Amino acid sequence: MSVYQVKDGVKNLIKPGEKLITTHCCYCGMQCGMHIRVNEKSGKVVGVEPRYDWPVTNGKMCPKGVTAYQTIDHKERIKTPLIKKNGQFVEATWKEALDLIEENYKRLQREHGKDALSVFGGVSMTNEKCYLVGKYARAVLGTRYIDYNGRFCMSSAAGGFMKTFGIDRGSTLPWPELEHTDCFFMAGTNTAECHPTSIQWLWKAKDKGAKLIVADPREVPTARVADVHLDLKPGTDSALANGMMHLLIKEGYVDEAYVAERCNNYEELKDSVRKYTPKYTSEITGVAEEKIIKAAHIFGQSPKSVVMFARGVEQQTKGVDNVALYSSMALLRGQVGKFASGVATFTGQGNGQGGREHGQKADALPGYRKINDPEAVKYISGVWGINPSEMPKEGVSAYEMFDEIQRGKIRAMHVICSNPAVSAPNTEYIWDGFKKLDFMVVSDFFLSETAEFADVVLPATSWAEDEGTTTNLEGRVIRIRKVVEPIGESKPDWEIFKMIAERMGKGHLFPYNNAREIFEEFRIASKGGKADYYGITWERIEKEDGVFWPCPSEDHPGTPTMFKEKFGTPDGKANLAVVKWQEPGEIPTPEYPHILTTGRVVFHYLSGSQTRRVDFLMEQCPLPYVEMHPELASQYNLLNGDKVKLTTKRSHMELEVRLTKAIRKDTIFVPYHWGKELAVNQLTNPALDPTSRMPEFKVCSVKIEKI
Repeated sequence: MSVYQVKDGVKNLIKPGEKLITTHCCYCGMQCGMHIRVNEKSGKVVGVEPRYDWPVTNGKMCPKGVTAYQTIDHKERIKTPLIKKNGQFVEATWKEALDLIEENYKRLQREHGKDALSVFGGVSMTNEKCYLVGKYARAVLGTRYIDYNGRFCMSSAAGGFMKTFGIDRGSTLPWPELEHTDCFFMAGTNTAECHPTSIQWLWKAKDKGAKLIVADPREVPTARVADVHLDLKPGTDSALANGMMHLLIKEGYVDEAYVAERCNNYEELKDSVRKYTPKYTSEITGVAEEKIIKAAHIFGQSPKSVVMFARGVEQQTKGVDNVALYSSMALLRGQVGKFASGVATFTGQGNGQGGREHGQKADALPGYRKINDPEAVKYISGVWGINPSEMPKEGVSAYEMFDEIQRGKIRAMHVICSNPAVSAPNTEYIWDGFKKLDFMVVSDFFLSETAEFADVVLPATSWAEDEGTTTNLEGRVIRIRKVVEPIGESKPDWEIFKMIAERMGKGHLFPYNNAREIFEEFRIASKGGKADYYGITWERIEKEDGVFWPCPSEDHPGTPTMFKEKFGTPDGKANLAVVKWQEPGEIPTPEYPHILTTGRVVFHYLSGSQTRRVDFLMEQCPLPYVEMHPELASQYNLLNGDKVKLTTKRSHMELEVRLTKAIRKDTIFVPYHWGKELAVNQLTNPALDPTSRMPEFKVCSVKIEKI
């Protein structure tokens, strides 16, 4: 007979011989609350139950979250170290794998210097592991070449927030307040598919009369219920934001007192946006003038509004500018730092927030300190137990590390919890870089497309086989709990770092016996930084259902709402963005006459390394496709289901056509969750934002040919 586990008045079904372990989903930044069902006799995971008392998602789960547990004991899990011999992987012992790593690392550094080694991290790991990636690269390997896959995901949001607010936290308000918002301005975010469990807050607010404005080249599901859909041409967000601010100023919607007291650059902004009339903005963006005017009136008249965006805005050569401009819209209305109002970005990866704060970035140290700051270097060196002179200098961004491979400066790479063979732009260049390496190590729990290039593959644990903390898209630090024992001989990443540190003669720097000990050091490392976690403890997280950073002391309540009194800039004021629109890195030409943009679908996650191994998800969306408007298709005599060849300046691929009127007539869309010949990033433009070094995934020119 089944029984129920009751917690806080909420029932969850437990079958005989089972127990429920409370944790969070491994996928996007929503970090949905869940209970994993475990068979007490076998210790195996047998299912999942939604967690109804988790305040962010209230028992909601998406198709990926519901099936996430199926990857834990998957038949394709890597269970032992693998070593490549004669082009084929063979199973090996940990000693054999570590011997090979030690031999090659020491040889390459002896022959080419410490910077011959590099580390490519990821943010689908806990804060503890992300913190140690930086320490491993800099204190153990002594290399300046470290960066991470967040460079392809969140770096422009980070750059825009730092430029505008002085602190990069993805949301200035806690998510449950969204229910009380009067207006949502959502730009470049396919929220219903990419963060579906967040939509409940939009529905609740709309039931109370809230308005919705969506800026997107496609009529994504949220756009279908919008009061205004601003169907802009890809790469024109900065013009649209300037046009919106032109009207906010002209129509008297600016909170003049707030701006005068709390913002810089207002007069310069007024001068900058003066020419962005509805007519001029329409000519650039392709959005009808009346839509722009209507959106400005709705946004300007709403007492409580939130500006929200995601990769569509950020993955451009002007991504930082776009984020700063959209954030400035909220500042003009006096909305940042107030209830149910502010700015938020939809974090793509599970720990996309925490993973970028504590030392995986080429220019950053824990606590969001800068590596070119001598005081920051001195402090972190003291925490780590190294001499400040041993701290490497700033490195280069993720994509630029492959330039260094081509130049022969980087000779080895350790890729951790990332799959750049699929997720990086211009993937053929990435593949060639992997082939040029003298030695390559990958830590993962599946043999990803990246792992196939490796000389050694180390079996890492899945999210359910270790514990720690992550930071969700609100900035709320939460607990990930161990559900089952590691499968086979797999080990947590932190333990792998520890073993390599011992081989490199740096074992004393990694004295940890468990994740909690790492967290305690990590708290100290973050202390006093912009991302200050010092006051957060595992006990507080348990008691309070998560703690918002910054939290500088254990008696500090945490900071659910950012910037109530001042911003993180030296003078405490926000910096309004004074930025002119510029064209994308590529624009249509007679040879490449159309625009290609990319994105997600609801059934897959990032490079698809996990979700493509779940039968149900693959049944729903087995292959990528090219989405185009019927009028564009008619130019090439294309029907639904026909095959086309897409060609950019970098490569070409073949895909099946899906016709839809829910996209601009000059734009085509391809999802990016597949590898090798099905990877759309073969085509995408590696042009980088000058500040964030984010590649321009969302805009490139393309040629279409019928097959």
